[in-house]
This record gives sequence, structure tokens and C-alpha cells, in this order.
Amino acid sequence: MGDAQQTYTYPGALQDVPGWFPALDQVLFSWFLERQEEPGDLLELGAYMGKSAILAARYLRDGETFTVCDLFGGEAPDGANRAETSKSYASLTRQAFERNYLSFHDTLPRVLEGPSSVVPGEVAKDSCRFVHIDASHLYEHVRDDIGAAREILLPGGVVVLDDFRSEHTPGVSVAVWEAVLNRGLRPICLSTQKLYGTWDDPEPVQEELLAMLRERSDVGLSVQDAAGHRLVRARAQKMQAPPFPHSRHYVAPAAAPSPAPRPRRSPARRIAVDLLPPVVTRAVRKAMAR
Repeated sequence: MGDAQQTYTYPGALQDVPGWFPALDQVLFSWFLERQEEPGDLLELGAYMGKSAILAARYLRDGETFTVCDLFGGEAPDGANRAETSKSYASLTRQAFERNYLSFHDTLPRVLEGPSSVVPGEVAKDSCRFVHIDASHLYEHVRDDIGAAREILLPGGVVVLDDFRSEHTPGVSVAVWEAVLNRGLRPICLSTQKLYGTWDDPEPVQEELLAMLRERSDVGLSVQDAAGHRLVRARAQKMQAPPFPHSRHYVAPAAAPSPAPRPRRSPARRIAVDLLPPVVTRAVRKAMAR
């Protein structure tokens, strides 16, 4: 996607924003963010083109701050991270993110342009109610991001970890399950792409979540126990993304033209057509047409 003004395509709907944000995760994000009653800030590590940030910002309340951190094509902190960035995110720029975001919201979030390692020095401890981690896929970086999230989250806060079981991100899987087994992270639920967790007791929120999901016909559920953790697994079944307001660039599709009205027959013509023999009717029609 070009970054020049004349070639940039503005999104008309959330689905038009590039990125990987399945319908089930849109439902779960909305449910967690709306359910939280205590005030707290929001934090996203790794924003790409802004798809998940745009949705999360809809639930930002007065007095809360939304911080987004991403390299946005800038210099990566090490060689492995540079290789990952150049391969997967070559088209990402801060300008593209901001244009997408401002298509749906009036003001930008607080933007940190740099590696996620800058976050602990920029975001206060015990300040956030919701943290979404979707930055580097390298084990060391994800491990540190999880540690930062634990310090930044308020009691009852939720952390969301992306790509925890994708085949191309084994470093994320190792860091996430290490946090579950050795660092006190408690899973709330698993979607196909993300793990939702907390460092508090997950049972109350799990029960509410299960009640909500069981009422939906487009979600498959399974509950398993592993290493002392209850794992709630949700999967979408022909799920549609939840409704989301159109962007300010949305253009409604043109209405189909109405068919031309058929000419009405006069009473005399109707009688002639109904009663006269076909040969006479054709002659009458020709005479009336003339």
C-alpha cells in the first residue's frame, strides 16, 4: 500500500483495515473491555495497521489513556528483530497506522515509536486494565513483554497474547506457556489465535464468559484441565464480525434504479383485450398505437 496521499486507500469499515483480527477475537475484546468496571488505561504492543487498536479505542472511557507501541518501520533493536520486521512488516509506517485510526476516531492514542522494551519506562506500574501483546515473535522479547504487562496491569487486569500457538511463532508459544507454568499467569480462555489471561483468580470471569458464549450458536466450546489450570477453548463456527461503526470515509452503495412504471391500460382497452378475439385485439392494439 503506497503512503502517498493520492494513492492511499482509506478504510470504509473495520474489515477494510489490513491485519489479522478474527471475528471471535473482536467479540472477546469487546466483551472483556466492556465488562471491566474499574477504570484503567489500555496498552497495545504491536499495532500493525491499527485494526485491533481501532476496536479497543471504542471502549476507552473519559480519563483513561490508550498507549500504542510499535516500531512502525523504525530501527529494530537487534539483528533477529530486524530480519523479522523486514520480512513481515515492510509496508508498515506510522502514517498508515494514523490514517487508519483517524478514520474511526477523532484523536490519536499516545504513540510510542520504538521497541516494546521502552514501555516499562513510559507506562506506569499498576495503571492498565487491558494489555494486548502482539509485537515481536521472538522468545526473549515476548518473555520481557509478559513481564512488563504483569507490572503494568491493575488487579483484575487482562493480558491478551497473540500468536501463542501459530506454527510460525514457536518463540511466542514457549514464552506464553512458560509464563503459565512458572510465572503465575492464569489463562482465562483460548481462541484460535490468542490467549486471554490474568495474574488474579480467573474463575469468576471464566464463569461469566462461559455463560455468554454458551448462549451463542456461532461458538464451539471445550473445557479442559492441564497442570492445574482450567483451559476454556473457544472456536468460531461461521461467525460474523460484530457490528462496528463505519469510518468517516464510508460511502454507502448506490441504490439500484427503480424499474420504469408499466403504462396503465384504459378501461376500454382492458375490455377489448379481455373479450375480443385475438385477431381483432391485435388490430385494436395497432390502431391505438398509431
